[in-house]
Amino acid sequence: MKKADIFEFYRRLAELNPDPRTELEYGNDYQLLVAVVLSAQATDVGVNKATRALFRAVKTPAQMVALGEEGLKEHIKTIGLFNAKAKNVIALSQILERDFGGEVPRDRDTLTTLPGVGRKTANVVMNTAFGAETFAVDTHIFRVGNRTGLAPGKDVLAVEKRLEKDTPAPFRRDAHHWLILHGRYICKARKPECWRCPVADLCRYKPKTPAPAA
Repeated sequence: MKKADIFEFYRRLAELNPDPRTELEYGNDYQLLVAVVLSAQATDVGVNKATRALFRAVKTPAQMVALGEEGLKEHIKTIGLFNAKAKNVIALSQILERDFGGEVPRDRDTLTTLPGVGRKTANVVMNTAFGAETFAVDTHIFRVGNRTGLAPGKDVLAVEKRLEKDTPAPFRRDAHHWLILHGRYICKARKPECWRCPVADLCRYKPKTPAPAA
């Protein structure tokens, strides 16, 4: 996709949603980190249902450690892989309390040393909590990047690097939110809703989905 088309792609998404936000619910940086860890292979809706009561009781790593692994499981047992996630959340909470004064580190490389925190999770936290210009490539962004031609790549890291390289300055901070929401609600996996897509004319996807019959 040409530079001018990339700029226009983001400009239209920004015009429709000037202030995009994650759909995960959280009250502070620590709760955001926990929510993102829990969201792996799960929906934001499902995570929010599980964390509402949890986050009323637990706002700090110390409180999470006090709750304990079994107590955490009771809150998150509706989320996929909850056993492994509970173990990781307790472990990372212990490390945050012991080594970082209960604070979430503002460094991607440090974040990825925490149990259950991969590059994508670290990128989300860096961007959402600290305003860093990072690109968290999930399945939605990977699909949108490749299908539209905005950021083609054979794996998530390749797509991330392409987004880092080609995303224009005015849109860098919010790019991953726009792309996730676009993939979640319009450029869907099985049947993209091309008839109502604001960037359909810029997109390289040839078999555009027609509007449903009235």
